[in-house]
Amino acid sequence: MIRSMTAFARQDTQENWGTLTCEIRTVNHRYLEPSFRLPEALRELENSFREQLRKQLRRGKVDVAIRLQTTEAASQGFEIDEDVAHAVNEAANHINKMLDNPAHISALDILRWPGVLASTEQDYGPARKAAGELFERTVSELVTVREREGERLRPLFEDRLATMGKLVAEVRERMPELIRAQEEHLKNRFEQAKVEIDPDRIAQEMVMLAQKSDVAEELDRLDAHITEVSETLQGDDAIGRRLDFLMQELNREANTLSSKSIDARVTRAAVDLKVLIEQMREQVQNLE
Repeated sequence: MIRSMTAFARQDTQENWGTLTCEIRTVNHRYLEPSFRLPEALRELENSFREQLRKQLRRGKVDVAIRLQTTEAASQGFEIDEDVAHAVNEAANHINKMLDNPAHISALDILRWPGVLASTEQDYGPARKAAGELFERTVSELVTVREREGERLRPLFEDRLATMGKLVAEVRERMPELIRAQEEHLKNRFEQAKVEIDPDRIAQEMVMLAQKSDVAEELDRLDAHITEVSETLQGDDAIGRRLDFLMQELNREANTLSSKSIDARVTRAAVDLKVLIEQMREQVQNLE
């Protein structure tokens, strides 16, 4: 399965206590690097989220954002300590009896007294449970998107691999003809220089030319790497790093083929190979 490292997923859930939204964005990265933006009420879930990402993803920079919006019914409330309020009121009335001009004490004055009014802590348990389920669904959607985006690249790889295979086959088929042409060219050079042709010298020159222009190993390795890339694309595990290595090996063989070229057509084939390899390498950088 080919998986892209570039993807986006979003999921929402709504309950009587409020609304949760989870968004996950991923881009290419050498390793798995998650970052989280969570509301304080859900901060304790970060470690479990990280562990879940490690099980689902291999590579990529992952940005996770979860937003929590509570309803008014679930908003923070207040509790009144009636005992303290009564005590404050009685104390105020007692003082007023001692004064010539007593001041009226209002309800707001009593509420302001320390200990009379206490805030109630909101229960975020249901929100945390829902956040865990929401995150799981969002990650599942993200994996599906990464697979779908990766599979869209499969025809690109298959097309370039087929073209590369044809180029290698053409060079392999042409090499005997090129060697014979070089042999004739060498003989003509001796004849034009009006030098007596020494069969041993011709044989020696041809051996040196054959050694210099022998690209059989390079062609064999190119074929082997092309086959390996094709088989890797059929694998179920993360394949990005392996494909990146194979692109380097393919490029190395194409460079050697170019340096050993004794014909413009072989040089052109080597250049075409490098262009195809680079096109694949650019896409491989984005695979998991």
